[in-house]
Amino acid sequence: MTIPIVHHPDYSFPFPQKHRFPMEKFGLLAEYMRSTGLLTRRNSFRPAPCRQGWLTQTHCPDYLARFAQGRLTAREQRQVNLPWSTGLVRRTFLAPSGTVLAAQLALQHGIACHLAGGTHHAHFDYASGFCILNDLAIATNVLLGQKGISRVLVFDLDVHQGDGTAALLANTPGAFTCSIHCERNFPFEKQLSHLDVALPDGLGDEDYLAVVHETLKQALALSKPDIVLYDAGVDVYEGDPLGKLNISEQGIRQRDRLVLGELKRRGIPAATVIGGGYDDNRASLAKRHGIVVEEACDVFAAG
Repeated sequence: MTIPIVHHPDYSFPFPQKHRFPMEKFGLLAEYMRSTGLLTRRNSFRPAPCRQGWLTQTHCPDYLARFAQGRLTAREQRQVNLPWSTGLVRRTFLAPSGTVLAAQLALQHGIACHLAGGTHHAHFDYASGFCILNDLAIATNVLLGQKGISRVLVFDLDVHQGDGTAALLANTPGAFTCSIHCERNFPFEKQLSHLDVALPDGLGDEDYLAVVHETLKQALALSKPDIVLYDAGVDVYEGDPLGKLNISEQGIRQRDRLVLGELKRRGIPAATVIGGGYDDNRASLAKRHGIVVEEACDVFAAG
């Protein structure tokens, strides 16, 4: 089976090399996927800029307009923590559409992978943690507005809590947010997801995988989803400068296989996003983000 893969060349653009946010990782990830033969012309999908109605369904119209025009206040710009540019605006309004497209493809094919997304810290009218718009909340609201979809699970395994997603979807009928994250890490003021699991610093593979397995089963039982948006953040990696867990690359691979295998077994469509990852070795980081795509291809090609 060929897995649909969503990406756009404008996800990466000229950006300060020494900035903590690795903007080049998106282009490097697409290059790596092509080098493995998993991304070809046949299974490549490119999003258009996000529809205005999708954006304003989740975010404040005034905030959207002022960001697009470069008119955020100095305080708001510090919250963005990314230098404003037309390139940043373009990729910001493309990426949520990519997650929506991946979700629509997942409904058709059972699985689809987005080579971006997971900007789970963005709130209604402000940015946070390098996240300007919340693609997971936007996609959830779009999905819940279409016929045949009544329940969506956001299963977030980034090392940081999905606080923006939790806040934006707290009172949305049919939405269920689940976050497994390092407790003593950003954001330091947590929000209430429908299901939160806070992990101690230094947790290793075996204990982590057990938590993921049990929490996934619990989240699926509680939410009974028609589709799962899976945030496969790799900042859980033992060498990530912004993570505090001790998960190996093999542990990440086992995690993604566990999650995707369970969803396939239950016949629940899954759309994956890459979430966080901040390794200064950008090539290694891109390959690490590619693990979820490799596992999706392997799991869904089998059987």
